[in-house]
Amino acid sequence: MWATTVVFAVAAGVGLTMAMAAFQGRFPPVASAVVHGVLAATGLLLLLYGVFMRGVMGAPRWALGFFVLAALGGSVLAFGFHARGRSLPRGYVLGHASVAVIGFLILLAAALHLL
Repeated sequence: MWATTVVFAVAAGVGLTMAMAAFQGRFPPVASAVVHGVLAATGLLLLLYGVFMRGVMGAPRWALGFFVLAALGGSVLAFGFHARGRSLPRGYVLGHASVAVIGFLILLAAALHLL
């Protein structure tokens, strides 16, 4: 569970730098988007493994649901806007980040045995 949490934390750090750029009217670097996407996908795969192969129940399953929604939103941002050179809509960025942060907080609370 901790490896998954750490991978998502690093992905969140990269995502935060991209969100700051988007809110400052700058275009986030493509390399940052790729690193963020690869890290988030890795975290998602680790969480999927834990939930479905190891039978982890409870809060991690909820976190998985939020991360799947965040991944869908991130895919829209990446392929619908960023890959086409279009500026990222602030509302989408905020929505994607909010859902991902909720998932991360649930996962962190589960890793700390708070939930």
